[in-house]
Amino acid sequence: MNKSTVENSLWSVQFSTIIVMTLSFFVAVMLLTAGFPAHITAVTKNPALGGLMTTVFMITAIITRPVVGFMIAKVNLKVLNIFALAFLAITVGLSYGEISVNMLLGLRVLHGIAFGILSTCMATMATSIIPAKRLGEGIGFYGLSTSGGTSFAPMIALAILQYFSYNVLVATSVTLLIVTLGLNLTIKPEKKAPAAPTSTEIKEKISFMQYAFDKRALLPCILILCFSLTLAGVISFMKQLSATAGLEATAPLFFLVMAVVMMVCKVFAGFIYDRMGHKVIIYPATVAGMIALFLISTATSAATLLAAGFLYGITYGFLIPPLQTLAVSSVEKKKQGTANAMYFTFMDLGMAFGAALLGILAGMYGYRFIYSFSIGLLVILVVLYTFTLGMKARKEGQK
Repeated sequence: MNKSTVENSLWSVQFSTIIVMTLSFFVAVMLLTAGFPAHITAVTKNPALGGLMTTVFMITAIITRPVVGFMIAKVNLKVLNIFALAFLAITVGLSYGEISVNMLLGLRVLHGIAFGILSTCMATMATSIIPAKRLGEGIGFYGLSTSGGTSFAPMIALAILQYFSYNVLVATSVTLLIVTLGLNLTIKPEKKAPAAPTSTEIKEKISFMQYAFDKRALLPCILILCFSLTLAGVISFMKQLSATAGLEATAPLFFLVMAVVMMVCKVFAGFIYDRMGHKVIIYPATVAGMIALFLISTATSAATLLAAGFLYGITYGFLIPPLQTLAVSSVEKKKQGTANAMYFTFMDLGMAFGAALLGILAGMYGYRFIYSFSIGLLVILVVLYTFTLGMKARKEGQK
């Protein structure tokens, strides 16, 4: 194997371990993201309180992420991951048997801190070892672990709540976090030769703001915000919508179909991005999402709901990798941690405010309305893309 082949190799042991580790982590976290709103709504009969569980969690992650971008440049990623995973496993364990809304809200704050640290660190660990020529493909495969966990977890959570209990849900999450911690221990930290500081670096220190924000990654982050606002409604309120429509038994299958389609799409998303660019992916993916949300809002049969899951899976699978790749590739390698932190911050913003806003709207107008409302968010996404990144792609002669 020649040097060029080695340098462009994607499936190293390190990368494969990070993929499995991230999948386990996201399933553990998203079990609670889907399960907490359903549990609290069932206990309090108040969907707004259910949505608040997601909002508190995501807002805390959002506040944490800018600090993570700074920390990544200063501390060892593996060590940071170990401490954050142990902290998260303990705080999730404290949720076992708890029914106090105030106590659970407090624990969700702690969960959000750990999630903000871990999701950013894992993404940076992955993107730092992906060859530059295969960045789109590598992020696409990495996205299988994050989106796979996000998609499969709600299905698992709803099944556990239906056939077992909230406590079994918490125990399952803790077990997966312990598995994640074990996998993290096998990761070898990247060895880097210390670089001599330049005269410029000696004269001025890099500011916290420079590590926390980079305007070059802003546009993809705004677009992912629009999408994640709709995702919040799909994850947080599908159980309630399906019950309203008399399709409660179909809800877990919706997430199963969505997850399978999403994973298949992600396999091809990176290849398409690296070879043809982002324009040929983002437009059809967004249109599929609009149709999916319309079908959800009007669903009266299992077939309609499953068709919506299929189309939303296309959106999820083809939209996430290009936007993250655009964010990461817009900055130099040393700022990839910043770009990842920004990307996930905006995604968390969408999940947080989406869950709160849509929960309020559901209480006022019903669950069907929030999915019709969400179509407008994807319209905003495609309009913004067309007049920014889409226009830039056309000027550069991208296919």
